[in-house]
Amino acid sequence: MKSKNSKNLSIIVIAISFIGFIFITYKAITVVQKRQISVSDGIYENRVTTAKEIEEKASTLTLGCDTRLCQAQSLLDDVSVIPYKTDRFQRNSPQKTIQLNFGDCDDKSNLLISMLHSLGIEAYFVLVPEHIFVIVPIDDVSLSETKGLWIAGKKYYILESTAKGSKVGFPLKYKLDEIDTIMDPFTNEKVDIKGIKYKL
Repeated sequence: MKSKNSKNLSIIVIAISFIGFIFITYKAITVVQKRQISVSDGIYENRVTTAKEIEEKASTLTLGCDTRLCQAQSLLDDVSVIPYKTDRFQRNSPQKTIQLNFGDCDDKSNLLISMLHSLGIEAYFVLVPEHIFVIVPIDDVSLSETKGLWIAGKKYYILESTAKGSKVGFPLKYKLDEIDTIMDPFTNEKVDIKGIKYKL
């Protein structure tokens, strides 16, 4: 009788372990799918975060701001002074980029967009050959004479995290047909860019 109970218990433990393994594997695949997106020159790895320390940093950096433009510019100022350095073998989280005090366009854009998101500022990644930058739709009269990317009738301004001292509304340095993908950073969904324009 004992051996039968032991056998049944073993079967139950094996079944639970198997279900646990399937669940963990499924979650890992889902995370990878949410983090990675294929583009023309390879795979881009999304490292955005909603971590509390990123939210706190964004709040501290924008303490004196009373407009969205001021908030976006304050965050851009902070990220753009982080020294640019590439690491071909490592994609760093926003926290790690702060800790290391260096990063490439991926690392710095992930940090910038995570801080923007923590303040409720809509923002997207723009992927072009061997580079990534951020765009935001900010309605501010001081930007009326600044060109932006128009997508589905809405104007987005470029934030270039690798250009020290750059302003919201950085000029587009690429041809429109070089824009591979515009991506929502927190859903990894691609934005439809048919009819995209760069103009005032």
